[in-house]
Amino acid sequence: MRMDYRIGNELDLDQVIELYRASTLGERRPVDDRKRMETMLAAANLVITAWEDGALVGIARSVTDGVYCTYLSDLAVRLTHQRQGIGMELMRRTQASAPQAMLILLAAPKAVEYYPHVGFSRHESCWILRPGEMIVKEACV
Repeated sequence: MRMDYRIGNELDLDQVIELYRASTLGERRPVDDRKRMETMLAAANLVITAWEDGALVGIARSVTDGVYCTYLSDLAVRLTHQRQGIGMELMRRTQASAPQAMLILLAAPKAVEYYPHVGFSRHESCWILRPGEMIVKEACV
């Protein structure tokens, strides 16, 4: 298998959405909202893709400042291409694109046990505020 890795977010949106569905990441992303997916792709400032014979088989979509932190928001590899090192290589290339920055991600439920095996450390103080949830009145601590 010869894999071609590319950097850049000028991609065919239909190919990207199809990849998300073929990797199961589509279960947790707004793949039926084309405008939102288009904006997610366009706003990412580091996108690395994996291609086999002209077919998109993997993607790492990140936001980074290049020197302090890189948030790897999406890592997707087609189910037919998983366990072949493609995801690992996408992460390596993401890290290499901003070597001074720490690589941060939120693991998909099925991947929670995977990341410690490839070198990630668990961080116990991550907090999220989902769309529609509001910052509440200032609390006295």
